[in-house]
Amino acid sequence: MGTTQGVKTFANNSKIGERCFLFEVVGISAQGGNSLNYPIRQSGNTFISVPYSRMNQEMRRINRLGGKIINITPVGIDTAVAASSSNSQNKSNSSNSKPMTQAKEKKKTNIPVNIYKPKNPYKGKCLENYELVAEGGSGTVRHLTFDLSEGDLRYLEGQSIGIIPPGTDDKGKPHKLRLYSIASTRHGDTLDDETVSLCVRQLEYQNEQGETVYGVCSTYLCNLSVDEDVAITGPVGKEMLLPDDEDATIVMLATGTGIAPFRAFLWRMFKEQEQNPDYQFKGLAWLIFGIPYTANILYKDDLEKMAADYPDNFRLTYAISREQKTDEGSKMYVQSRVSEYADELFEMIQKPKTHVYMCGLKGMEPPISETFTAEAEKRGMNWDDLRKQMKKEHRWHVEVY
Repeated sequence: MGTTQGVKTFANNSKIGERCFLFEVVGISAQGGNSLNYPIRQSGNTFISVPYSRMNQEMRRINRLGGKIINITPVGIDTAVAASSSNSQNKSNSSNSKPMTQAKEKKKTNIPVNIYKPKNPYKGKCLENYELVAEGGSGTVRHLTFDLSEGDLRYLEGQSIGIIPPGTDDKGKPHKLRLYSIASTRHGDTLDDETVSLCVRQLEYQNEQGETVYGVCSTYLCNLSVDEDVAITGPVGKEMLLPDDEDATIVMLATGTGIAPFRAFLWRMFKEQEQNPDYQFKGLAWLIFGIPYTANILYKDDLEKMAADYPDNFRLTYAISREQKTDEGSKMYVQSRVSEYADELFEMIQKPKTHVYMCGLKGMEPPISETFTAEAEKRGMNWDDLRKQMKKEHRWHVEVY
């Protein structure tokens, strides 16, 4: 890495034409094992030109040295980068010129809604459909990915799409669409912005006559073959969106396929940093995931690898109802874990940077509310008032069924 008039550059970039980004950094400390060949400033702004291929490495280095990236600007490999001198003479001489880059508030995210409607759905193809439940688990849950390359469908983490199953109902009318939470980030599982993925459990239940009934749309999706067409609508939803705040605390309470939006959150936070130079998560994400058996832990390997790789930023807690017991000997559900960590969680949710998300079976909501009511009373507070305030501040997000 070399320096050019106060701007740090990576001199050994051998990829001609590789895209670069200009990092504006504040608060870098001299402590932390600096072994670089340029001085580290303890105050003011430092500008570092970084090739795309080294962005993650440089972000980790800056975090390790106590710095904070306040702005990232794309620059061409051949673009001249204006210097920002630290001495007072240069500052006075350039007082009438515009600063090279400014720490400014991020633009508000444009939320796409109903790009494709039921009367004119997008026709995509199924690219993959594989089982998520391991041997010995309960039921069937499939991970499906659909091609979006022939249309304009785009979406954000936390949104849903509609699926219209083919055929007609028992009245001879076309089937109505069913909504499913999106399980991929805006970039898709193929990281090219041209796919969307779902996590679908086949609905199965007994009717009053004791007959086994299978859900129309879930059965259709679980049996969908690769290359088959699928009618897609949406996206819809603003309730479950991930905040732009990179320092936020994100508490996620999920049962079963309620993991879908949180998979998208976690992939954006920990697996796709290179695709998101304007979003580098530095806060805390805590997932409490309820499932009946260990074999039903969806995306288990990925979740546990992220927890191991990012121990300071990701906390993973399982509630395995058929295998774990509470101290009282009852089955372990998500609400049981919330009760177990009630004091810690309630302290968290009082902080303005904490967001709570709940997705899955609606049965977990009342006991969780009871737990927080009790915790609030211990502190002389009213849970209903706090929840309303959190809702008003867009920090309380619930999508249950």
